[in-house]
Amino acid sequence: MNVLVINCGSSSLKYQLINSDSEEVLAKGLCERIGIDGRLVYQKAGCDKETTEAPMPTHKEAIQMVLDALVNEKTGAIASLAEVNAVGHRIVHGGEKFASSAVITDEMMAAVAECNDLAPLHNPANLIGINACKELMPDVPMVGVFDTAFHQTMPAKAYLYGLPYEYYEKYKVRRYGFHGTSHSFVSKHAAEFLGLDINHSKIIVCHLGNGASISAVKDGKCVDTSMGLTPLEGLVMGTRSGDIDPAIMEFLAKKENLDIAGVMNVLNKKSGVYGLSKELSSDFRDLEEGMNSGNEYAANALEVFCYRVAKYVGSYVAALNGVDAIAFTAGIGENAGIVREKVCEHFGYLGIKLDAEANSKRGEDMVISTPDSNVKVAVIPTNEELAICRETVALV
Repeated sequence: MNVLVINCGSSSLKYQLINSDSEEVLAKGLCERIGIDGRLVYQKAGCDKETTEAPMPTHKEAIQMVLDALVNEKTGAIASLAEVNAVGHRIVHGGEKFASSAVITDEMMAAVAECNDLAPLHNPANLIGINACKELMPDVPMVGVFDTAFHQTMPAKAYLYGLPYEYYEKYKVRRYGFHGTSHSFVSKHAAEFLGLDINHSKIIVCHLGNGASISAVKDGKCVDTSMGLTPLEGLVMGTRSGDIDPAIMEFLAKKENLDIAGVMNVLNKKSGVYGLSKELSSDFRDLEEGMNSGNEYAANALEVFCYRVAKYVGSYVAALNGVDAIAFTAGIGENAGIVREKVCEHFGYLGIKLDAEANSKRGEDMVISTPDSNVKVAVIPTNEELAICRETVALV
């Protein structure tokens, strides 16, 4: 069957059309600047990208353009929309309501809407995309796949904060974690690739991109993860601060005359390696180039990032009481050998040695630890769209 995977942001939309039998991507692309002016990028498998500038006042017009491109007489990937058998939607926050993917119904969407205040920038956009697809393809079954679902197996000792318990009871303030679709896919694929029994395994997944998170996965289930109520907690990221002393917020507010929105803007958009590098870049290629040319701020940013990753991995070795494998994934994890090297320098106590030649490669399934290492270290490219496709097929 053919599954259309949709990932809606507030002003953007990514999509892939996947044949679930062969798992081949038939077409992919994105819509940008929705509500501003509009741009469609479309690429059929084996063909060059096409870019079309056209008004997209809402997500409905964007999705209509995607559907029109898919059935275009010259470059369309399918002959008619009847060949779209299901739609899988990425939904960022499912709260405690969803521990797995779910078929989209009116009741399910109402439950998602109740989580909007936990992800005010993402969930409303996800729902807009779902409504647009339902209007344009009313008879096609649809599934919601949640970023938070994989982490719902965490025990209370991992997800509760040291706050008055009433805030959990009244507002569900707790750790939820994100990138769950990626963590689920990578942990399963890592076990398969490394010859481990997923049901008797201890795997730490390092999803390192502009947004970054780490998970501890025991016997195929998440027992801890670094992001929290929101994606701001945890690692130092591209522009996000990650863990800080909460009192810093009050301190900065007074010193810089900022309200809470202003402080949150600093923590989410002006911090991380971008802020540490004195606004050089949040792109690790730029940071590595800066470090190699003697830029101390770029070097510090890289060191801080890698050190925080190593500390989280170390804490999860303790949480798991050991580890069988560490998997690096996402844009930085898959491509930045320097980051993997600096992180793994901290794991001599685990008997980990990196194979320098293997670690110099990028973007493919590979073991980067030496054969005599006590713990296997691997690079496992993530594929969230394929994971959403598989979840969709399983339910419809």
